Amino acid sequence: MKRVLSILTVMLLAGSLQAQNLTLADINIRDPFILVENGTYYMYASSSVNGIGGVAVYTSKDLLKWNDRVQVMTLPEGNWSRGGIWAPEVHKYNGKYYLFATINEPTKWKMSREDWPDYIYRATQIFCSESPEGPFIATSDFPQTPIDYMALDGTLFVEDGEPYMVFCHEWVQTVDGTVEYVKLDSNLSKAVTDPVRMFCGSSCCVAEPGNNSYVTDGCFMYRTKTGKLLMIWASFGPDGYAECIAESLSGKLAGPWRQQSEPLFKKDGGHAMIFTDLNGKLRLVLHSPNSGGKERARLFTLEDTGDSLKIVE
Repeated sequence: MKRVLSILTVMLLAGSLQAQNLTLADINIRDPFILVENGTYYMYASSSVNGIGGVAVYTSKDLLKWNDRVQVMTLPEGNWSRGGIWAPEVHKYNGKYYLFATINEPTKWKMSREDWPDYIYRATQIFCSESPEGPFIATSDFPQTPIDYMALDGTLFVEDGEPYMVFCHEWVQTVDGTVEYVKLDSNLSKAVTDPVRMFCGSSCCVAEPGNNSYVTDGCFMYRTKTGKLLMIWASFGPDGYAECIAESLSGKLAGPWRQQSEPLFKKDGGHAMIFTDLNGKLRLVLHSPNSGGKERARLFTLEDTGDSLKIVE
């Protein structure tokens, strides 16, 4: 009996050690988002529970070895939808942590063109916690993107001390997808302005003329060391999923916005975000490849040139 218990103990310990020593190659993830807080890297991922949408987090101290995921939010009863979640990201704002999540609702949405199949409705909703490890509670029972929009990939940007959500208006509704923004109230519970269009997907440097649709996806804001306001965002080009760079000529959300001539990454990878690691290096994380269940988080070192960004490692 003692021998059996010893074997079981060894097996359990081995499983525990394996769970604490995951690498990015072990983790299937789309739209990775990494928050750096309290000497720890928090990487958020979609994670349904019994078919109900939710979000989990992986943690690491060195970006090499990762602890297995822990659930930080599952959509509650009474929420406007309990469907699957895409592209979760967490931002620290006014001492609290805000989770932005794209939620899919099974309601069918008629496509813009008669020959396109119906899509299910989706929108971005915001949740709040006192900790990056959750639990995250909805700031409202309804999404913060416009209710009549097919919208996704909301992200936080603070300008002149005021919070805004930048998001993508889906190509499935507009044909030529857009990136837009709304101002939020102080609790990030609702939009307090109408949406403002920033640019269209067809303006991307990898956009191919004659396409029947232009995707806008995965927007993320970054201000360079010289104060230039950039946005990285994803679309599709001749080499697949790609990461583009847009710049605001005024240095403000209101723009006008111009697309830079070269993509940041163009070969089957995108939906990126930027963070500074614990060694002070500027880093980019995205998922690649973009399909087939093989998606993994890929890390790169970035150079901030003042006018733009480039991958150096």
